Amino acid sequence: MNARRILAQARFETVAVLRNGEQLLLALILPLIILIGLGRTDVLSSLSALPEGAEHIQVATAGVLGVAVASIAFTGQGIQTAFDRRYGVLRQLATTPLGAAGVIWGKLGAVLCVLVVQTALLLTAAGLLGLSFADPHWAGTVLALLAGAAALVSWGVLMAGTLRPEATLAVANLLWVLMASVGGLLFHRDGTWGTLMELLPPGALGSALRSAVVDGAIAWPSLLVLVVWAILGTLAARRWFSFD
Repeated sequence: MNARRILAQARFETVAVLRNGEQLLLALILPLIILIGLGRTDVLSSLSALPEGAEHIQVATAGVLGVAVASIAFTGQGIQTAFDRRYGVLRQLATTPLGAAGVIWGKLGAVLCVLVVQTALLLTAAGLLGLSFADPHWAGTVLALLAGAAALVSWGVLMAGTLRPEATLAVANLLWVLMASVGGLLFHRDGTWGTLMELLPPGALGSALRSAVVDGAIAWPSLLVLVVWAILGTLAARRWFSFD
């Protein structure tokens, strides 16, 4: 693989996402709305989702960072890849010197670039809303974001490479709503359901980010869950992903 070609493809994919109104709505506008809503109201307290001693903006920031990862790595990338596959874009790129592997690496690079933009904007907004930047464990936050992105993008690409684009569009959006509402991404779920969710990518990502942002610690078990799902998703995508 040629690094220059991959970087060029990643730059092209990144610009395409940032110029797409629907992608921006999903990746930036909705997370910002959620951040303001949870950070400036008593919604978390009313849902008994505010840990003792934690501030609303801390829990809101952790949850919204998780939503941002799911938006770009799973839903956004899954839908874009599915329609690229439908219109033959993936097949045409795979036959160029970029190659099939270069196409995938380019998409991964675009996810990371957009994630950097999302994180910077959301943390800036959180700072304006009162988040203290001395509290989070920043290494733990970065590890959670990277592991979460790897896990979710692998399954998003697998979905895009096996389902019809219309099905991918419906399933990706439905799962985004479920991850944000009952999947443990925005806030911790108690009981058996919460324990089960922490064994799945959205719940593990939410738990890892809350540990880093709210508790100032690294949640190694949650990170391990994300790594395992990333490996499984990558292996499954290599086996069943179809460019046609």
